[in-house]
Amino acid sequence: MASRSKSSWAHAPKHAARKKRSRFKTPVSAAILIVVLLIIALTAMHGGNKTGAKASGSNGSATENSAGQNGSSGGSATAAGASFNVKSWIASLEAKVKGQKGNLQPGSQPSALPGPILIADEENSRLLLVDPKGRILWQFPSSGNLSPGQTFLNPDDAFFGPTGNEIMATQESQFAITEISIKTGHILYRYGHPGVAGSAPGYLDNPDDAMLLPNGNIITADIKNCRILYLSPSQPSPVHIYGETTTACYHQPPQRFGSPNGVFPMSNGNWLVTEINGDWVDEMTPSGQILFSAHPPGITYPSDSNEVSPGVFLTAAYTSPGVIEEFNQNGSLLWRFDPTGSQTLNHPSIAIPLPNGNILATDDRNNRVIVIDKTTGKIIWQYGYTGVSGSKPGYLAEPDGVDLAPPYSLLMTNASTMGIPPFQPAG
Repeated sequence: MASRSKSSWAHAPKHAARKKRSRFKTPVSAAILIVVLLIIALTAMHGGNKTGAKASGSNGSATENSAGQNGSSGGSATAAGASFNVKSWIASLEAKVKGQKGNLQPGSQPSALPGPILIADEENSRLLLVDPKGRILWQFPSSGNLSPGQTFLNPDDAFFGPTGNEIMATQESQFAITEISIKTGHILYRYGHPGVAGSAPGYLDNPDDAMLLPNGNIITADIKNCRILYLSPSQPSPVHIYGETTTACYHQPPQRFGSPNGVFPMSNGNWLVTEINGDWVDEMTPSGQILFSAHPPGITYPSDSNEVSPGVFLTAAYTSPGVIEEFNQNGSLLWRFDPTGSQTLNHPSIAIPLPNGNILATDDRNNRVIVIDKTTGKIIWQYGYTGVSGSKPGYLAEPDGVDLAPPYSLLMTNASTMGIPPFQPAG
């Protein structure tokens, strides 16, 4: 049960200094007085419970404030005493927009997605949870989400954690990674100094794709420092550094990494590392052993490579024209999407497989998020206006990251096999 609000009857001044009465003068008057006191007490307790329940929802003030802005909720709250459940949270957000018009591009098929998606809308400095019909369910930050002095600028990737209760966002150009609580709508943890690049403990230089592990620790690529970091919120310095900390990035894993821009979980407990310099994708064990390195075929700038199934990998070419393709560990091409004309990709940065085999991707500089039907090679779902940036519902500004909402999110589906580095935080 939630603690009672200070405005409830138990804390009211008129009750605080109450004096004792002497014994009653008559049995009748005593009986009447007892009945009256019981009625007052019961009424006050009932009111107190309502007040307490309302107070327990105070974390949802951001939700109420932002709902008037977008028709979407900006934070989250739970009922008094109830444990937070991400599935119920999403259901409550969906209920609020039921019947509202979506904001998809013509020809989009809502059935292309199994549920909502999380978009890192970089140039709008926000995260959006958008449902398959193109309706905004949730936004961060919204009113009341940030504490005085806090900023949240230019998120370029964001992923739900293994339980779905947190989001880990990367702010590459701000040199920081940020963990956000869905329950409270507040920042839980941040590594890096926003706006200040560096390589010393506590500093980052263009971090990318931070992943929250089941043990609460974090693994992230640190592009311009040529390294991969294993971090713990319990200590200010990295628990472990994969590769040499340097500004001379080149492919020689595990001693050095060529500007690593992604570290994604594999189904066998290993990690798939993407290196920009030299166009490399590596399978790395949690202890740092490299099992294979391959070139995604015909790509000069691979981005955020991840596993589709054992032996099959997916990457996006952050170029114009852009390419999205599947390949194997021998570097053989298995499937490619490189449309021309009005559908030409312009710096796509991440593509992830959907449960039905199709592909969800960001097309960053075309200001859109798309779903590609692998069988037909057509775009069957699109949020955002091609080539037009904006912040109103239906618009994006260089979306750079995307994830499926729970239970289909990347880290939830990999939670049971996610490889945790063997290194332990000091102290």
